[in-house]
Amino acid sequence: MNNPEKVSTRRSFLATTGAAVTGSLLLNPFAITAQPLTRAAGKLRLAMVGTGSRGIGMWGVDVNQQYKDHIEFVGLCDTNPGRLEYAKNKIGVSCPVFTDFEKMMKEAKPDTLIVTTVDATHHDFIIKGMEMGANIITEKPMTTDEKKCQAIIDAEKRTGKKVTVTFNYRYSPHRAKMYELLRQGAIGKLTSVDFHWYLDTSHGADYFRRWHRLEEKSGSLWVHKATHHFDLLNWWIDSDPTEVYASAALEHYGKNNPFLDTNCRPCPHKGKCNFYFDITKNKNYMELYVNNEKHDGYLRDGCVFKEDINIYDKMAATIKYMNGVQVAYSLTTYSPYEGYRIAFNGTEGRLEAWIEESNPVEKKDYDELMLTKNFGKREFFKIPHGTSGHGGGDRLLKDKIFLPNKPDPLRQSAGTRDGALSVLVGVAARNSSKSGQPVKIADLTSIKPQVQKA
Repeated sequence: MNNPEKVSTRRSFLATTGAAVTGSLLLNPFAITAQPLTRAAGKLRLAMVGTGSRGIGMWGVDVNQQYKDHIEFVGLCDTNPGRLEYAKNKIGVSCPVFTDFEKMMKEAKPDTLIVTTVDATHHDFIIKGMEMGANIITEKPMTTDEKKCQAIIDAEKRTGKKVTVTFNYRYSPHRAKMYELLRQGAIGKLTSVDFHWYLDTSHGADYFRRWHRLEEKSGSLWVHKATHHFDLLNWWIDSDPTEVYASAALEHYGKNNPFLDTNCRPCPHKGKCNFYFDITKNKNYMELYVNNEKHDGYLRDGCVFKEDINIYDKMAATIKYMNGVQVAYSLTTYSPYEGYRIAFNGTEGRLEAWIEESNPVEKKDYDELMLTKNFGKREFFKIPHGTSGHGGGDRLLKDKIFLPNKPDPLRQSAGTRDGALSVLVGVAARNSSKSGQPVKIADLTSIKPQVQKA
């Protein structure tokens, strides 16, 4: 769902799901991995809960068009009836729509449930969906805190169903090339990583005008956004994180500006605010959000200086791994350009990249990696841009999920353990930012960090 103002309606949206932590279940730490989606003879029966722009765009329209020979939508669900009808028409399906989640699961009987609701509610639908017989495809982050992670872990083991976490960044060609070079020993033994991500004043600011601005909905950007980055690190490094020490602050958005109103449309400062967002110029947003504000009051063009904003806008962390690798990570949300810089340092060299995703100095049709040997020449790798979103990762991810028998040579598929560990790094960073103390991953759930992944 995309209603940040009424979490209580989501709680009543479900009956009690048994989502409380069920004790100190000790797992085989590698037992929970992504598995192929099972289906009855014929097409995979899909249902989706959460019909905001992410659900409609990423998992609705495209999936229905590109994989119609393999899937069929049997149900859509949201608390907002207006968005539901818009989603049904936009996606182009004839399936029933529901505002009652359990009713949808009972009547539609999906093989697989796609979860694209507000982050803090993911666990409700993941757990109840498995209990009612479906495998799960969930948007990242899998959930927003350690107790919810544990509840999902326990439910997956209890039900025998499987959760797929959609880490599309793993599938982008240039990030996959980094993985390959590291596995090939191109820089010897990996010892440390410098990873710095920059969100620009368009995309970065957008998190502060939507429901993501509230930690209780998104888990903060330590979880909602950085879970992408922490999963990449866990995958690249091929070991589990053990400890996080972090600091963060809210210094730019929120209360840090005299321009203040509820949202942009009525704002008296729109003529002089650099962050003014004219939602009336976006036809889809007008039809999906503005036309349906009457149902739940959700304002898609919220003020980035709203006083209730309680997430951080600058973050930095030191992350330690079981295999000895150390990571220096940072996230900035008001950069003039969007992208990241990364360097892998090893005993025999350094692999690095500077990726600009907006306002590039020079427009190129490829991303570049630079490999420098300690006692050798410098080598450049040019990786062509992908033909889908997130660096080309979206199409490859969906192919892996919806096309039968697709191989996974780079271990890009992600399951519950991957989803949990990425979230737990963010949770540890969030907790450390508040306490000023390092946080150990092993103290958060029953997952025990391992030196090397299976």
